[in-house]
Amino acid sequence: MTTPIKTDPNLDLVLERVIDVPRHLVWEAWTKPEHLKVWFCPKPWTVSECEIDLRAGGIFRTTMLSPDGKEFPNTGCYLEVVPMERLVFTSVLLPGYRPAPSGEMPFTAIITMETHGTGTRYVATALHSSEEGRKKHEARGFHQGWGKALDQLVEHVKSAMKT
Repeated sequence: MTTPIKTDPNLDLVLERVIDVPRHLVWEAWTKPEHLKVWFCPKPWTVSECEIDLRAGGIFRTTMLSPDGKEFPNTGCYLEVVPMERLVFTSVLLPGYRPAPSGEMPFTAIITMETHGTGTRYVATALHSSEEGRKKHEARGFHQGWGKALDQLVEHVKSAMKT
């Protein structure tokens, strides 16, 4: 049983949609590096590297590549993995729950998915420790960027994965 998260609009950002792809493929797109690398960054950004150790305390690492070739490495830790239902990861801890050096924009992400007809109810929540952190993430395009990445996930599932 997972603990429900109570969001705070002053601290948290939420993207919620019903998407027309099955939940098991959304899960696979989030948990297999070969799929995540295709859709995770809003184009023209790309993911050049991805490492996933899908267990609580395991690594979630991506290296994002900007259109001008600048790399942005991100290493975090899974806090919770509930197959086909929920992924929780954070940038404030490294694998094995080791505290991370202070990051530029620390947050914890919660991705939930549930079957909705033949599709999936998808909710991405970014928890921040301060209103300033939430505002910074929002100003950097949380809704637009995470929304575009979700559109890319759906496109990838429909074009490259068996639905």
